Amino acid sequence: MILLRRLLGDVLRRQRQRQGRTLREVSSSARVSLGYLSEVERGQKEASSELLSAICDALDVRMSELMREVSDELSLAELAESAAASEPVPAPVRPMLNPLNPVSVTSVTGVPTERVTIKAPAEAVDVVAA
Repeated sequence: MILLRRLLGDVLRRQRQRQGRTLREVSSSARVSLGYLSEVERGQKEASSELLSAICDALDVRMSELMREVSDELSLAELAESAAASEPVPAPVRPMLNPLNPVSVTSVTGVPTERVTIKAPAEAVDVVAA
């Protein structure tokens, strides 16, 4: 079974370690106990949205970036789980967008599925929602 709290904790730990920061530094900055932050990173505690916001602020990471990375991890875990169960599941297609480059949605059409064309400076990507 895939536990979201474990994936979230793994991503938080990686973000902290990328910055070369200790649990003590981040817990102090986020105003959360070191023990509780440690439990969140190990996937033993569910973090509230308020706590996640404080941790993201302490790490200077947007919550959307954190959740995007968690979503990517979840997709990989689901694919691995389905491969182990021999149940083919189509891989999700989500363009990686650079937040520094402007992106505009130019069209949304169609029923029963929606087709969205996202035009980034160097490329155009079609995303189909099923």
